[in-house]
Amino acid sequence: MRSDLETRFHHKMRGLYDRSVKECNYRPTYFLQMVVEHGGFETARRLLHARKVSDGFTTLWENGRLDLSVEAVVLQEPWSDLFTDEELAIAEKRLRDLGQARE
Repeated sequence: MRSDLETRFHHKMRGLYDRSVKECNYRPTYFLQMVVEHGGFETARRLLHARKVSDGFTTLWENGRLDLSVEAVVLQEPWSDLFTDEELAIAEKRLRDLGQARE
């Protein structure tokens, strides 16, 4: 079951790139490269465990589109089931620090 959820999450992460291009005219090429190379789940984990937020997170914030961030997506059902409480807390804190409420 988890592998099916991870596969669906991978497609969701790939879709974030497409939506960022279409809706924000922003091309997060490094993000796409990470998703292709490591998969969506591992990419999300790496971004969450990074010491600082990614440039992409900052760009999405500047565009008022943190809903397209990895942090926002991992907090949503059913994706949140893939992540640890620590990872969810990191995502929630990053969004809260920028004034975003949890959906």
